[in-house]
Amino acid sequence: MKNALSDKSGFVFTAPYAPGAATGQTGTYITDIDGNPVWFKAVPGTSMENLGFRVQTYQGKPVLTTWQGTAAGSPEYQNLPMASPEPGACFYIYDQSYNVIKTVSAVDGWTADLHELVLTPSGTALFLTFKTVAKDLSEYGGPKDGYVGDYGIQEIDLATDKLVFSWDMLEHISLKDSYETAASANSTDANVWDVFHPNSLDIGPNGELLVSLRNMWAGYAVDRSSGDVLWQLNGKQQSDEKWPLITPAKDARFSWQHMLRFRGADQVSLFDDACCGTAANGDAEKAQGTSRGLVLDVDLAKKTAAVAKTTYHDPALSVSSQGSMQELPNGDWFVGWGIEPYFSQFGAAGNKASTSSSNLLYDVKLPGDMFSYRAFRDDWVGIPTTPPKTVAQSRDGTTTVYASWNGSTETAAWQVLAGSSQTDLAVVVPKSPRKGFETSVAVPGAAQYYQVKALDDAGQVIGTSAVVAVSS
Repeated sequence: MKNALSDKSGFVFTAPYAPGAATGQTGTYITDIDGNPVWFKAVPGTSMENLGFRVQTYQGKPVLTTWQGTAAGSPEYQNLPMASPEPGACFYIYDQSYNVIKTVSAVDGWTADLHELVLTPSGTALFLTFKTVAKDLSEYGGPKDGYVGDYGIQEIDLATDKLVFSWDMLEHISLKDSYETAASANSTDANVWDVFHPNSLDIGPNGELLVSLRNMWAGYAVDRSSGDVLWQLNGKQQSDEKWPLITPAKDARFSWQHMLRFRGADQVSLFDDACCGTAANGDAEKAQGTSRGLVLDVDLAKKTAAVAKTTYHDPALSVSSQGSMQELPNGDWFVGWGIEPYFSQFGAAGNKASTSSSNLLYDVKLPGDMFSYRAFRDDWVGIPTTPPKTVAQSRDGTTTVYASWNGSTETAAWQVLAGSSQTDLAVVVPKSPRKGFETSVAVPGAAQYYQVKALDDAGQVIGTSAVVAVSS
């Protein structure tokens, strides 16, 4: 870990998993900036994935959101293109006590896609959706009895669960624009062509949507009222597609990208994988360049885009899938390197187009073959309703009490009580500073029973554990 940050506030949000047997535990993690776990929820196996884990706002309060479901491509499911959602998937909204307070599902025969959920100030949820559509793919070089992996956008009113907006990519975007050849459909059991593969969704300054289609190497701005495409950034365009095509300068072009975000009316940020498609793509399998975080100045009138900022890892990475690029309130950038096991923070000042990583302030590598689809840094206050946990062990005449509270961000110290019975306890350690996820406290003397109380910065008790018997 490299940590040159002057500000240690906030937390990091990841959902590490692995393609095979994981080195560590898979699930959703909140960690402090030094890497200590704050909250962990296990998600066992390789096919169950909690993706897109991050902080959002719902009904004026901070919440956690994540996708819950089974993604194709695991050893158990090879029936759809890699990372397509199996039926039954949904999104969870967690409150500050880590309780699921809302489940969001797709309607009208669609499945909630794992890549994006956006909670809006108007009380709706915008998210990507998926379904397969039978189609003769022979004119595109695919199977005659093939299918298209169709994607859409749905917007659900969270108060009523009613659909208020929907958009079908197959009705708007030409299949000929894809860099993922239809021949790749032969590589899946169900002959499904992953022609679009959207992986992000954002709302612009005028309410328009920005959707990233990875396999088109392009971002599309969509009118939320009419469903019309307003403009396209990067990628190909067929003659019958009448919207403006914004062509980036040579050093501003991107490929297989993730997480397009508006930055006002004239800038877009993204994670440029610049890497690899599938074996069916021929030359497209080769890396297009070095993976990077990228900010573009976009001129809609001139239909051009130029590099405003880049962030590169050291050593350089070729990221074949996934990734994220988040602007922090102080102007720094927090980058998740997708299938490569890193996440990093870069200073606001830095390089415009250089491959240098001189403004790298913070860099973490996950263990073994673990990686996280995205990584975020944000503020969070966790107030679990479950009690703290404690264990007391006596060895060689010394008693050590271990205290932890999964999800508590407000615990600053621990108080330890001991006694000869469960109802006769006295304070033996008034205050021991919290150290990491689990704090060990050496306790003077010996007793049969122990208990811990969590203290906040003001010294007030905010949580009390059960009474436990000492073990040896």
